Amino acid sequence: MTKSNDIGSLQGRNIIITGGSAGCGWGFTQACAQAGANVIVADINALADDRVKTITELGVSVKYIHTDVCSPESISALVKQVIDEFGVIDGVINNAGLTLVGEFLEVEFEMVERLLNTNLRSIFLMCQAVARHMKEQGHGVIVNIASSHAQASAPQYEMYAATKGGIVSMTKAMSWSLGKYGIRVNALSPGLTRTEPIHEMVANDPELERSFNSMHATGAFNTVEQLGAVGAFLLSDAAASITGTEIVADQGTAASLTNTNLLP
Repeated sequence: MTKSNDIGSLQGRNIIITGGSAGCGWGFTQACAQAGANVIVADINALADDRVKTITELGVSVKYIHTDVCSPESISALVKQVIDEFGVIDGVINNAGLTLVGEFLEVEFEMVERLLNTNLRSIFLMCQAVARHMKEQGHGVIVNIASSHAQASAPQYEMYAATKGGIVSMTKAMSWSLGKYGIRVNALSPGLTRTEPIHEMVANDPELERSFNSMHATGAFNTVEQLGAVGAFLLSDAAASITGTEIVADQGTAASLTNTNLLP
């Protein structure tokens, strides 16, 4: 039995994080490692050496595997390699995704396909691939990263919002398909988060930062570390009763009738 003071621990667990080398994904990678997990970063972009050092200094294992989540073959190869090297997949955070926007009447099919394949189809395929192993193990946790745009969006975000809403709906159905095998599945919908590009924007424009802060009930918007902590919590035994739901982490933005946040 897990000790009560260890209930939020991921000690010794093997966690895959897609898109884990930067942005929100880096927040998840750090948080899972800090909770004691061995992290497998599955990303099309390499994990920088300094970030590898940050994780290994925590005394856990970090493995980077080049992965294109738009490729079913790449997903299959990822899962096979993790099973071959680690034996067990305890959890997955499906974070990899794109934010593409455009004038609704002008959006081309190529953009629609990119969003569908990267944001939605990839999560279905990743969940299916890892769940087959989790079923045999008798346990596992999946966290699918959606967006506050799943519930309320803005002009030019139509297809992006559709993919994120699809993630939430798919997650709810999936929780019932997989719950009988001891697998929990939840969606996490972040609001505006201080990723590297957003940090650069506000660093060069203090007025923009004040504007962003004013959109949030707390007077500040998410950091990747804060978001990472929510993801690690959902993977842990502290969230053992939570499945089939959407956790919105937006610093209160969606609670306001005057929500003007137009960013993911």
